Amino acid sequence: MTSRDSGRPVRWWVGIDGGGTSTRALVADAQGRILGRGEAGASALNQGVDQAWRHIAEAIAGAGVAGLQLRDCALGLGLSGTGVPAQLQGFVAADPGVARFALVTDGFAGLLGAHGGEPGGLLISGTGSVAEALLPDGSHRMTGGWGWQIGDEGSGAWLGQQAMKLAHAAFDGRATRGALADSVGAVAGTRREDLLAFCAQAGQGGYASLARLVFENEAGDPAAAALLDAAARALDALAVALHPTLPLALAGSIALRLGDRLSPALQARRVEPRGDAVAGALWLIQQQKNPA
Repeated sequence: MTSRDSGRPVRWWVGIDGGGTSTRALVADAQGRILGRGEAGASALNQGVDQAWRHIAEAIAGAGVAGLQLRDCALGLGLSGTGVPAQLQGFVAADPGVARFALVTDGFAGLLGAHGGEPGGLLISGTGSVAEALLPDGSHRMTGGWGWQIGDEGSGAWLGQQAMKLAHAAFDGRATRGALADSVGAVAGTRREDLLAFCAQAGQGGYASLARLVFENEAGDPAAAALLDAAARALDALAVALHPTLPLALAGSIALRLGDRLSPALQARRVEPRGDAVAGALWLIQQQKNPA
């Protein structure tokens, strides 16, 4: 965990969940009463620290709490991309002057929310994918989360990349053209130049936007169904490597949609989360209140 405390009094306590697609804020007062919720664009650190702080501020402002100013806020931050030292250092250096913050990965914030700070595991697949566990001895373990460019198997961005690869193969005649490849073409274009242009600018969010096409074509295209099976196997592998027995919660739109495809062993460990990542981030910063 990375933290900073200006020493100034805190008026508002805020949880932030920031990923590759959106940023969510949950604002509470000193007594823990929830005052509002807000949302803004992506704040994953790999998309730029200035953007991250801007969208964090916009999400907090979107909560609609009268008189709220960042300088009076204590932020619990669960952000994607904190594992890259340069990104983390840049984000800390760009602090706009909040009263206090505690910063962890978005996955760890989700883990805290899912199990209320108690031991357990969390399998996350949304735009990206990762599995994290808080072990009985208090230690933290993580598997996956290597980033969409090279990893994040079973995630929305990964599914979108695989769908695009299928479209490339169909264009070349290396694979049978089916409904999924046609759907990718309808979004990205049907000429080689169109597909290359899409890939050149897609990024994590652009590829993740194609994941819905895989689900939409599952019933009519065996290639789409096979991709969903492969995504589920990848998520199984993350969870098994994480811990063999801890209770496991699922989070993220892709993980929840693939839940029925997970192995019976994982199904037997599955529990409903107590809360989400933004609740976990708020819980994190609330633990750092000064004694009364």
